[in-house]
Amino acid sequence: MLNLLQLKEGYRYNSDSLLLYDFISTLNPKGKLLDVGCGCGILGLLLKRDFPSLHVSLLDIQAKNCEIAHANALANHLSIESFTCKDFLEVKFEEKFDHIISNPPFYHQGGVKSEKDTLSLSRHSSALPFEAFAKKVSKTLSNRGYFTFCYDAKQLDMLMHALLSNGLNVENLCFVHPKIDKEASLVLVCARKNSKSLCRIHAPLLMCEEEQFTKRVKAIFEKSKTKSLEWMD
Repeated sequence: MLNLLQLKEGYRYNSDSLLLYDFISTLNPKGKLLDVGCGCGILGLLLKRDFPSLHVSLLDIQAKNCEIAHANALANHLSIESFTCKDFLEVKFEEKFDHIISNPPFYHQGGVKSEKDTLSLSRHSSALPFEAFAKKVSKTLSNRGYFTFCYDAKQLDMLMHALLSNGLNVENLCFVHPKIDKEASLVLVCARKNSKSLCRIHAPLLMCEEEQFTKRVKAIFEKSKTKSLEWMD
């Protein structure tokens, strides 16, 4: 069981993070991995647990998130290479990463911003514009390195343009649908730097059927084995 401290009020991880974790796991990540916008550390910590040889670094723009992620790493006896509390777009890295992963803020400009600054930073795309994000990722990845993330499925055209413009070719794509008769709400994307491979479109991931989580989603939740605990200041 991975015990994860979280703020009672503020951004809290949800099923998006667990679906992304499972998607990344299928890629069998190796080498140096950076989790951008790590929050409580859920993605990086789950992957470090399952792939012990990974060299995992965590980054978040919010000091409180970095503090909580560090506490979660210690509590779960997981060794993390570094914790960086800065804006990803402004960090000067001394090394290249083999994998960059992220559950980034992706509510678009027409969406409703949270009244709380911390939630807005975690949720709204203006906190990390994707075009600038992709450009920085490309510069930070090693040659043939991977960028794996989730995003609002309705913005796929923007994503593809930004990725290709920065030398990142999409190799794996999976659409997440709330139900079989509903349009996709989320897309899981794995792009690779300087790749010429054709894109593999995975079978759609359905969240619910007959008002219950599907067997596949239940299996992902069971695999993650996470438990949320309240962070006490």
